Amino acid sequence: MPPAECGRRYARRVSIHDAEGAAAADNRADADVQRPGLLYFVARWIVAPVAKLVYRPHVVGKRNVPRYGKVILASNHLSFIDSVLIPITSPRRVQFLAKSHYFEGTGFRGAVSRAFFTAIGAVGVKRGAGQAAQEALEQSRRIIDTGAAFALYPEGTRSLDGRLYKGRTGVGWLALTTGAKVVPVGLIGTNEMQPVGAKFPRVRRVTVAFGEPLDLAHLGPADSGRARRQATDEIMAAIHALTGQELAGTYNESPPAGAVERVKRALRPERL
Repeated sequence: MPPAECGRRYARRVSIHDAEGAAAADNRADADVQRPGLLYFVARWIVAPVAKLVYRPHVVGKRNVPRYGKVILASNHLSFIDSVLIPITSPRRVQFLAKSHYFEGTGFRGAVSRAFFTAIGAVGVKRGAGQAAQEALEQSRRIIDTGAAFALYPEGTRSLDGRLYKGRTGVGWLALTTGAKVVPVGLIGTNEMQPVGAKFPRVRRVTVAFGEPLDLAHLGPADSGRARRQATDEIMAAIHALTGQELAGTYNESPPAGAVERVKRALRPERL
């Protein structure tokens, strides 16, 4: 057999082997994704209708949420109750990340916490900056790549003063990496329904507005910092159009503890 033909056959075998390896890796990644179980569907089809009957949230734009395919629900964040309202008002099953300690408690309280967060579609992940933030993004990407609807808060944490803070570019990275459409979500009044420190929600009328989906692929690849920033800014502008909140113009984070932290933030302008 001519050497050139041998080389071509070898290249084909390597290509097939690589493709099979990639597929196996994808299957392993899918297997690692925590999917909602029976408790989630009990909450969605039995508990959720009762909650909607009692609290009567005003839901706008449900038709804007694609019924199939990858989608990111990007919302402002005012209250703990936000993570309950989005799943019960979305026309699709929703998953999102939550602090891992909600799933790691022991005894009766730990069991109740795990059951509650599992029921609302949460997936536990360790929070933090640097490597922890990147690992959280990778877990988010794996969930989106299963074709799920994934909810997140681009501000990173709750707004304690009601203003809308600058979005962290993780949402832009996810949208550009996965090709998912982004549906902006505007929550209005949830900080009055369950203020910070309140253990239970009050009976207050709130609004959940789903905006028109955004396709951000035209902005460029995910490895472009400029594309991530532009994508994130477009998402935050769409959220602002739904809520009308005052813009803070800064990231929602604690003031730097010292000179070293100030230097680190100056050198790391992008937030994940």
